[in-house]
Amino acid sequence: MASRPITSPENVVSGEPRTRFGRAYFRYAVEPWLYASPAILLICFVMLIPLAIGIAYSVQSINLLKPFDTGFVGLENFRDLADDRKFWRALNNTFWWTFGSVTLQFLLGLGLALLLSRPLVGKRFVQAVVFLPWAVPTFLIALTWSWLLNPVIGPLPHWWAAIGLLDEPYNILSNPDTAIWGPIMANVWYGIPFFAITLLAALQSIPGELYEAAEIDGASRWQCFTKITLPFLGPMIAITVMLRAIWIANFADLIYVMTGGGPADSTQILSTYIFTTAFRKLDFGYASAIAVALLGVLFIYAAVLLFVRAKLVKF
Repeated sequence: MASRPITSPENVVSGEPRTRFGRAYFRYAVEPWLYASPAILLICFVMLIPLAIGIAYSVQSINLLKPFDTGFVGLENFRDLADDRKFWRALNNTFWWTFGSVTLQFLLGLGLALLLSRPLVGKRFVQAVVFLPWAVPTFLIALTWSWLLNPVIGPLPHWWAAIGLLDEPYNILSNPDTAIWGPIMANVWYGIPFFAITLLAALQSIPGELYEAAEIDGASRWQCFTKITLPFLGPMIAITVMLRAIWIANFADLIYVMTGGGPADSTQILSTYIFTTAFRKLDFGYASAIAVALLGVLFIYAAVLLFVRAKLVKF
């Protein structure tokens, strides 16, 4: 019977720290990545890989109507953007669509959050009603607002004519000068709950002792709002405005259902222009170039907002 090898004390002493070091290294350096690997793989397959494919398409000629005229074209698609009047008009419309929607959503959402943060009879019921638009499908919202703006069966044009906003009831979606306001109104109604929910949560985290101390010092409500509420809400406002602006700039559903980008491209934004270029003209290379341009604009916007947020946090 073979005898078992005797381990020398030198090997035991020298091997034990190495074993402990290896286990600690695996536990603190490798094991967290194993737990996070499903999320990392999901992000890669859902975001990073499609992003890489889209950027690769933007430097190629991929038009299904010209199947034999494909290949690498470099920056030709981006040079075509510089001379594309529809692109620049869509970019301008995207700015006003995003600015108008975010501004009105934020102001109304902030007012609603301030109202809901105070004692109110039936507060839970009011909160449920206020948050209801966020649960309605976008397609249904677009159809509903198209009906409301219809001068034959919709009430809004008749109400506006009665109070003098319109000379006579007509569909503002058919007028190039006013068409963009239809989707903006629908988007504001849809997006107010987002700001109300996030800002209400931030308001409830502000210590009440600060307001009590301010009242003892004789501060007015406006001074409490500007000196206490807004500074505490500053970082939350920056991040919510950034996220909502990015979502709205990519939000083509409402406009596509309500106006289809018309009349005369007056409501055409970059996201709807990407959709029509890719799935109507079947030019996926040029549509990808437009998408990359939109990505660059939003990246610059996000970088500026994050810089402002960092300054607010330090302040």
